[in-house]
Amino acid sequence: MDPILDYEWLLTRRHFLEMASTGVGVAALATLFNEDLGAQALARPQEAPGLPGLPHFAPKAKRVIYLFQSGAPSQHELFDYKPSLARLSGTDLPPSVRGDQRLTTMTAAQQNLPIVPSVYEFSQYGQSQAWISELMPYTAAIADDLCFIKSMHTEAINHDPGITFFQTGAQLAGRPSIGAWLSYGLGSMNQDLPTFVAMVSIGSGNGGQPLYDRLWGSGFLPTEHQGVKFLPTGDPVLFLSNPPGVDENTRRRFLDDLATLNQQTRDDFGDPETSTRIAQYEMAYRMQTSVPELTDLSDEPDSTFERYGPDSRRPGSFARNCLLARRLAERDVRFIQLFHRGWDQHTRLPSGIRNQARDVDQPQAALVTDLKERGLLDDTLVVWGGEFGRSVYCQGRFTEEVYGRDHHPRCFTIWMAGGGVQPGMSYGETDDFSYNIVRNPVHVHDLHATVLHLLGVDHTKLTYQFQGRDFRLTDVAGEVVRGVLA
Repeated sequence: MDPILDYEWLLTRRHFLEMASTGVGVAALATLFNEDLGAQALARPQEAPGLPGLPHFAPKAKRVIYLFQSGAPSQHELFDYKPSLARLSGTDLPPSVRGDQRLTTMTAAQQNLPIVPSVYEFSQYGQSQAWISELMPYTAAIADDLCFIKSMHTEAINHDPGITFFQTGAQLAGRPSIGAWLSYGLGSMNQDLPTFVAMVSIGSGNGGQPLYDRLWGSGFLPTEHQGVKFLPTGDPVLFLSNPPGVDENTRRRFLDDLATLNQQTRDDFGDPETSTRIAQYEMAYRMQTSVPELTDLSDEPDSTFERYGPDSRRPGSFARNCLLARRLAERDVRFIQLFHRGWDQHTRLPSGIRNQARDVDQPQAALVTDLKERGLLDDTLVVWGGEFGRSVYCQGRFTEEVYGRDHHPRCFTIWMAGGGVQPGMSYGETDDFSYNIVRNPVHVHDLHATVLHLLGVDHTKLTYQFQGRDFRLTDVAGEVVRGVLA
């Protein structure tokens, strides 16, 4: 983790290789480097462990599936039931409730902030009696498998810093994403697939906020830890196929020779990114077989597609990506991130959120059920949520049927399942307006600390030195939310 020490280690290693040309040196080299494997052996270890000493303690989860809902789903219409708002419809939000909350430029100039209750019905489900909207009937059916956190909060009030904060622990771009941290700390469980996979789908209504590759990037960590984006059409991964006229044997010989040249460069200059380049070429070669097999769903029975819904046959849909997430989990991919765009409903929210909920409701419930039936939910942590919540007041012209909601970072709802989380519970509580938290607040750093804890990682000890400072995913904050642990 210290470039100077790393370079000094390389000098020592090079000295050893140069001196070990006869006698015991030859025997040692034959043991270390199986001569029959050549350069391929240098780039493809049988195991890819993470840092020494990790995990710090016995993990509850081995892998994570993060269903990120980009654009900020409204907690009012989905999970945070506030029946008392019905009698306050159209009245101004009391100043005592708003306090000193900063508003976005989209509503800061409004003369009034009229309260708008949800038009959707809520009911209680399961033994846990969780309140869930009529928009999520399939999710309601698995209520007893879910842990709702209704007291999430963040500082970010706009989309890009908000999404960046959830992915990297910082509002400014440049930090490693959570999947990259896990790849760096815990290593890979499958040498034929990436440790970290990202997939993006677009909602039925509109594309919503743009998403950038840096959201699954490695930041200042070695680039081998960045997420690999799977595409809905063509090659699942860019440039996966061999160019015309290049067969498998030619590609293998080319990579072996290239690895030898890159290893010489590594030895001469000590740049760790050269090792990353070797490893990534080898991963790409292995993925030429593993990824097509993964994404070929012809071995899935019709019952699977019926469970995940009709969109599961459409490449690039959230439903299809949920099915691929289950297949990735079966193959021990460490971190699987699904981004679903289109939740940014500033106007005409009732119709927009209905479409978005229909996109995700059946497949996300199918994913949790599928994992549970296959014995994978116990050691797979599933996380669902967006970058912030939605305001209780209406943005723009108020009517009871057609309304919109502005951004609201003070409180919102996410849910988790499996992987050591206590099922069938709701944690935290908001006031009667779902505007302020009144019990058990959970910050973004707390969520990250909890995810790492469930994977056996002490968030204060997973660090990387960059520009003279030890960085970590949770920066200088974060507490494990022990109230949600099983």
